[in-house]
Amino acid sequence: MLSEIKKQIKAKNCFPVYLLHGNEPYFVEEIVNEFENKFLTETEKDFNLHIFYGKDSEYQQILDTCMKYPMMASHQLVIIKEAQDLKGEDDILLSYLKNPIPSTVLVLAFKGKRYDMRKAIGKKIKEKGAVFEAKPIYDNKIPDWISSYIKKLNLEITPNAANMLSQHLGTKISNIVNELNKLALLVEPKSTITDKIVEEHIGVSKDFNVFELQNSIAYGDFKRSFQIIDYFGANPKKNHITMVIGGLSSFFLKLYASFSYYELNDMDLAKKLGYAAKNSYAAKFFVEKFRAGHKNLGLRKTEKILFLLKECDLQSKGVNNTNSTGHEIMREMMIKIMTF
Repeated sequence: MLSEIKKQIKAKNCFPVYLLHGNEPYFVEEIVNEFENKFLTETEKDFNLHIFYGKDSEYQQILDTCMKYPMMASHQLVIIKEAQDLKGEDDILLSYLKNPIPSTVLVLAFKGKRYDMRKAIGKKIKEKGAVFEAKPIYDNKIPDWISSYIKKLNLEITPNAANMLSQHLGTKISNIVNELNKLALLVEPKSTITDKIVEEHIGVSKDFNVFELQNSIAYGDFKRSFQIIDYFGANPKKNHITMVIGGLSSFFLKLYASFSYYELNDMDLAKKLGYAAKNSYAAKFFVEKFRAGHKNLGLRKTEKILFLLKECDLQSKGVNNTNSTGHEIMREMMIKIMTF
C-alpha cells in the first residue's frame, strides 16, 4: 500500500482523500513527506499547499479550505498533521466526504494512533479515497528491513551486523533510520557494513550483545553466557535488563515454535520463522542457533526458560524483588537455566 500511494503521488493521480494512521508513526510521516515534497511543484506550493496541525485546527476550518479551488495548478493539497487532535463535530467533515472536491487532495495523518475504522468517517474515506495503516514491524523482520533500507543508502550490510543493530536499536523505525543515516555518513559509498563497523560507530559489542547471549545459551556455552551477562552488568545503560529480557523472550518464543518444524530443511525452516533467506547459506545462518537449541535444550527446557523469563521480567519491574539489581537477576536466571 505504501508503494502504491507513492506511485499515485508521482503520477499526480491521487484520491481526493487519504487517511493515514497506525502505531508506527515513521511510515505515516514518510507518506506525508512524499505528498508535501513531490505532489506539487515548488511554484504550485505557494498557493496550493495548506498544512494544518490538529491541536490548532477545527473541522470547519479544514472544510472551508478544502472547498477552495486551486490557483495556477490542477490540484490543491490539504494536509492535517496529528489529526487525532482535530476539534469539532465529525458530521462537519463527513458532510464534505460525501462529495469531496476532485481538485482537492485531503490528507488526514494520525500520529502514533490507530483510527477506529468503524466510525462513519473511516467508512466514508474507505469508499471515496484510500486508507493506510502503518503497522509496527515484527522484531524478526527488523534485520531484513535494515538490509533493505541500507541498500537505499547505496550500501550493503552483513547478516550479523544487521542482527546486532536490530538487537541494539529495537523496533522503533524512526530510531533505526536515524542511526543508519548517521552510519552511512561514516563509511564509503557502496561499501559493506560489518559487525566491526557497527561496534566502532554504534557502540554495540560484536562479542557482548543479546544476540550472542541467545547463541551461547542455545549452544549450551554457559561460561560464555556468564561473561556476557557480567559485561551487561558493567555497562547497564547500554544493556538494560528490559532490553535483554525482551530479546531473549523473542528468541525463545521462536525456538519454541521451531520444534513444530524440526524436520524441515534450512530454507523452509527459515521461512517458517519469518526470515527472508535468499540462499541456503543465509538460511543456515538464520536457523543454526535454533538447530543448536533443539539439540542442547529440547522442548521442555525451552518451555521452562520461557516461564523463567516471564518471572525475570516481573522482577525487573519490582514484583517479588528483594532489591536485586538487573545484573543479579540475570545471573540468577542463568544459574537456574544451567540446573534445569
